[in-house]
Amino acid sequence: MLALLLASTVLGGVPPLGVARAQAQQVAPGTMAFQIPAQPLSSAIDAFIRQSGWQISYSSDLLRGKTSPGVSGTLAPEAALQGLVAGTGVAVRLGAPESAALVDPAVADAAAEESALTLDTIVVGSSYETEGTNSYSSDLISVGEKSVMSQREVPQSTSVVTNTQIRNNSYTSLDSALNDVPGVLVWANDEGRSSIYLRGFELDRLYYDGLPMEETSINATQPDLSTIDHIEVLKGPAGLFNTAGSPAGAMNMRLKQATRTDPGGYVSAQVDGNGRYRGELDYGGALNREGTVRGRAVLAYTHGDGFVDKVENGVTSAYGTIAWDITPDTLATFSLSHMEKDIKPFNGLPTYADGSLIWTDAGATTAADWNHFDNSITNAVAALEHRFGNGARVKFALRQSHHTADYHYAWAGAAANADNTVNRLSWLARDWKHDSTALDAHAEIPFMLGGWDGSAIVGADYERSKSTTKSATGAITGSWDLDDWDVSGVAKPTVNWTSITRSQTTTKGIYGQVRIKPTAELALIGGARASWYDDTTTNLLNGSASRLKESGKLTPFAGVTYDLTASTTLYASYSEIFQPQSYQDADGNTLKPMTSGQYEVGVKSEYDGVNLTAAIFDLRQRNVAQLVTTGVYETAAEVRSRGIELTAAGELYDNLHLSAGYTYNETEYTKGADAGEAYSTYTPRNMLKVGLLYDVTEGPAAGWSFGGQMRAMTNFSSVSGATTIKAPGYAVFDLTAIRHLDEDTDLRIGVANVLDKDYYTRVGSTAVFNFRGEPRTLMLAMTHRF
Repeated sequence: MLALLLASTVLGGVPPLGVARAQAQQVAPGTMAFQIPAQPLSSAIDAFIRQSGWQISYSSDLLRGKTSPGVSGTLAPEAALQGLVAGTGVAVRLGAPESAALVDPAVADAAAEESALTLDTIVVGSSYETEGTNSYSSDLISVGEKSVMSQREVPQSTSVVTNTQIRNNSYTSLDSALNDVPGVLVWANDEGRSSIYLRGFELDRLYYDGLPMEETSINATQPDLSTIDHIEVLKGPAGLFNTAGSPAGAMNMRLKQATRTDPGGYVSAQVDGNGRYRGELDYGGALNREGTVRGRAVLAYTHGDGFVDKVENGVTSAYGTIAWDITPDTLATFSLSHMEKDIKPFNGLPTYADGSLIWTDAGATTAADWNHFDNSITNAVAALEHRFGNGARVKFALRQSHHTADYHYAWAGAAANADNTVNRLSWLARDWKHDSTALDAHAEIPFMLGGWDGSAIVGADYERSKSTTKSATGAITGSWDLDDWDVSGVAKPTVNWTSITRSQTTTKGIYGQVRIKPTAELALIGGARASWYDDTTTNLLNGSASRLKESGKLTPFAGVTYDLTASTTLYASYSEIFQPQSYQDADGNTLKPMTSGQYEVGVKSEYDGVNLTAAIFDLRQRNVAQLVTTGVYETAAEVRSRGIELTAAGELYDNLHLSAGYTYNETEYTKGADAGEAYSTYTPRNMLKVGLLYDVTEGPAAGWSFGGQMRAMTNFSSVSGATTIKAPGYAVFDLTAIRHLDEDTDLRIGVANVLDKDYYTRVGSTAVFNFRGEPRTLMLAMTHRF
């Protein structure tokens, strides 16, 4: 009876391959070498799943707040599992081969007498997917790594935006979700075109199921969140599994997977006070009788106005994915997505000539009537993974992408006059086509070294991108009033391309990482990468070309974790990454790549369902270009970014969801002509972000959830020529109420900026890129699951 009920309750009966048998060491038939220290029971079960490959079903509420005594030695998996739950009040019920359920003995015995057993929400292991977990935290991540592991095993600061957060806060774009992530600065632009900063540096790569893709905010390459299960953020250099890039960090988009065997999904609709509306449809299930082939399709459509006059933002997204259990140990997946954006863009307000901000109506614009931005993105991602009986696994993954963007828009081309008039418009036209391919193959191999548990990852990756960019710019003179913007008489300029370039970038690398556990509490991590980088840019108007090339560039990584207690881990790490640059010295030689290295120490803890992190970091970027004279540079500058970060995410008292973080970040030039000056002036030194949601389960308000978000930051600024533009700090509060009409239907009511705070989210130059924050806005949404 138990096995039958579990089979009808559990979704996606096969645990993620990256979790299963990741570290098991087969010693003798029927036994395995286990080394699982005392820790929170949920984490201990995660470790058991990784080491044994077993499928474990349980209620997340049953394990919350319980501590496992741990197990160590060569044991049968059944005995190891019994040892992990010893003294916790949790019982093991064995099911099919290599599967079991964790149950409350009292509930199970009472249910058995009635020939029925009802369990709460069932989790298969600690699924890598966050959909359906009703949690603001994820036990498992893979960002910055090649295998799925607990956050405490990663010796760098990490954050996760779960599917529950995406749903509860009605996030639809990546930048809207990242606004509430600790340590992340979203440099505002049109939704889906914002720049993303961490620790003072702009993020230039996004990962899709671990495969990299270039992130260019101006071309709107960010995904629609209807296709995403959750977002993983790692802060600081992540160069071990990436050839080259920014030291900001790494961000992995976990694509929605086809996990359901029973048919079902959801439909949702939402509308806001600006007149913007959205609909989503998500449906999936088994495609054969055995459930070994599963499919899923997701459709989303968004259209409507923003709070700024003349601004519109439309998104159409289609996504499909298939999963095939070729054997119980071999999984093939394939996903295909296509997204189109139709935007009437806005490039922000000007300032006055002295850099002071303009506090006219928040809806004021500088857009021309003919402004447009259209793009399309098609992504295909395929993966094949096989796990072996001794705990080893191999994985092959491929991504193929095609991007296009066509845009032509105008903005204020000069500072505003004292009477809020503008005498110049600047415009940009661009046609961009981009194709890219990414490949990765790696193997993970467990081993024993003198009685020490260990695992090694070895692999290789390859990425190639080709793009063609046509550009033209111009200016229009006249007089226009910011308080009563009327550009109906401004004709759309004829475009004659003044720049046509073709770029081709090829990167490849080989990498290795070793984890060794001298004791159950201590893990030593070391790795290195050799990278090859080749970029050629050709001017198609005159035939000239430039080339950047690096061969065999070495990037090291070192880390250590120590389980201080059953729920607390100390960690330290050193990570690097390099970034080629095109500047030239006096002899015409290309400057050496910028290299960035970060030392980070911290502590990660799991306390009664909440993941806590405290980190101190010191990031140095060297070989930073410094201007000598026109067209001539030298690598004389060095930048330092340092600070602290405190985060908390998860559930308190079962029904209080929490996501919070404080970041202190100080950036400055430490060498060069600007030594002692601030580097990233637009990064506030202090950022505080808090999100809460309380599920009411008793009393007259039972069936409701109430909560909100708070974002606060101190002053920030930008430098425009000889002028400094200063923006005051701010605190903004959002409120949310969710009515659970029944088990399958939710009605959400949200108010953004409930106090109607007037503020700037970004400052740029005296002419452009100064963005106001959204005023008070009402949002309504409904979701029905079936």
